[in-house]
Amino acid sequence: MTTSFTEENYLKTIYHLSKDMEIAVNTNAIADSLNTKAASVTDMLRKLAEKGLINYKKYQGVTLTENGKNNALNIIRKHRLWEVFLVEKLKFNWDEVHDVAEELEHIHSDLLINRLDEFLEFPKIDPHGDPIPDKNGKFHVPDLKPVCKLKIGECGIISGIRDHSSVFLKYLDEAKLTLGQKIEVLNIIEFDGSFVLNIQNQRQTISRDVAKNLLIAYE
Repeated sequence: MTTSFTEENYLKTIYHLSKDMEIAVNTNAIADSLNTKAASVTDMLRKLAEKGLINYKKYQGVTLTENGKNNALNIIRKHRLWEVFLVEKLKFNWDEVHDVAEELEHIHSDLLINRLDEFLEFPKIDPHGDPIPDKNGKFHVPDLKPVCKLKIGECGIISGIRDHSSVFLKYLDEAKLTLGQKIEVLNIIEFDGSFVLNIQNQRQTISRDVAKNLLIAYE
């Protein structure tokens, strides 16, 4: 079944929202995420339901059917593989790849994506630490925790992020808070909840907002 650019964006959005909310996704949440009107969302949801991609009843929220979930995971797979390609092979910065990958993810060629996956040697995560589904939609979700959950003296390896905005990624680059860096919590400031970290034997203070959006794997 062929899906349009817009339909694919809806499926991907519903997938991400359902993961965060762990319940049926309501129309307003979709409208807010896609920056569109609720009436436009309702029209699209009817189309997706007719194609068997979502379960939809007015006022009861939306869930993906198995077919819809598979479609969403395929789009996410393509997006994340393209991000790997752009960073590793074309030397884009990690804050530059999202919009380009948004365009490339809509190419309808399983052969191309499977060849791309093989060319990249089947990466498991994208440049932001997000897991990449394989061609069967299977992927491993790493057990990551935000830095704000750490206590003084605890350590971890930066392995993912919650905020994918370009401005946040640029901040992390400038602060040298990139994937693979080992951090240790030296202190937590009582006044504002900021965290004092040891990074490569240097002290660095980050705000609580940054600590909430920076994910680590415990050592």
